[in-house]
Amino acid sequence: MPDPLLEVKDLKVTFETADGVVKAVDGISYKVESGKALGIVGESGSGKSVSSLTVMGLSRFTNAEVEGEILFEGRDLLKASDEDMRKIRGNEIAMIFQDPLSSLHPYYKVGKQLVEAIRAHHPETSKQAARTRAIELLGMVDIPEPKRRIDNYPHEFSGGMRQRTMIAMALSNDPKLLIADEPTTALDVTVQAQILALIERLQHELNTAVVIITHDLGVIAETADDVAVMYAGRIVERAPTKKIFETPEHPYTWGLLRSIPRLDVPREAPLVPIPGRPPSLINPPSGCSFHPRCPYVLPRHKEIDPMLEPVPGEPDHSAACLLKSDVRKQIWSELREGKDPADVRAHVQLEEKTV
Repeated sequence: MPDPLLEVKDLKVTFETADGVVKAVDGISYKVESGKALGIVGESGSGKSVSSLTVMGLSRFTNAEVEGEILFEGRDLLKASDEDMRKIRGNEIAMIFQDPLSSLHPYYKVGKQLVEAIRAHHPETSKQAARTRAIELLGMVDIPEPKRRIDNYPHEFSGGMRQRTMIAMALSNDPKLLIADEPTTALDVTVQAQILALIERLQHELNTAVVIITHDLGVIAETADDVAVMYAGRIVERAPTKKIFETPEHPYTWGLLRSIPRLDVPREAPLVPIPGRPPSLINPPSGCSFHPRCPYVLPRHKEIDPMLEPVPGEPDHSAACLLKSDVRKQIWSELREGKDPADVRAHVQLEEKTV
């Protein structure tokens, strides 16, 4: 196995607020290799964006406390100075933010902002050379007539073109790691497909490691090699993408998958939302953080906090669930057949009697 480009170890991020301490990220670990893509999926408030902003060094607030390690090419970024992080950020590690319209400055033309991104890390580059590179980047991300559109303002671009511009800016210095935070938010499905295809193409052409943050498992299926499912600041399941879709082992992952529209069910069949809402990160529930929303909760689940552990016989697949693996597999098999969760609880009740 090659050494990972990025390795996050037991990362914890907390924020002091007037209401209490927010445990935004509560001990997550993952690895990303060059040329590979990791998908981080979960609902809003699960800690996805905070964890990646911390990798970028953008969580260094006076009310924030960060613990753990973020190793980039073996170097701990949490120990890097602000000056060192400014050199790394945008040059070796780049990020595509959620809303391109608010990320691009409305007062400056697109070309000026791209030139600034290039010359900030390569001041020896002339303005003309940087402009030539900016035109090349716009062409790379399929902006039509890049020589003309480089002098447009952001509001003159469509949503998809603005997102492509953000990708061009992120790639302007050939980063080794690209973090894409909800790269397809507010885009129609055809543009979403184009953006995802573009990220995948650039990943393979430039051998860039990619971390894709999203709540949409459809996006993950198209782009990621491995998936980390986050809930309440923790990773509750981690596995190769194929396994996440074929044999998921956590009830939260089941809920995410069952809430996606499917083509193999009757058209009138309703979507199945996850009941309830994500827990407070200031006062999280006792035991398993998902137990207030889990259809298969047992009394001990309210007391015992499950650890992320390998699935028996599958070292590349881990889940944080107290149900036995064979019971979880049986439940998912019946859910895929369209059975109601209430009818599947018999397996859980049987396990309760044998524990």
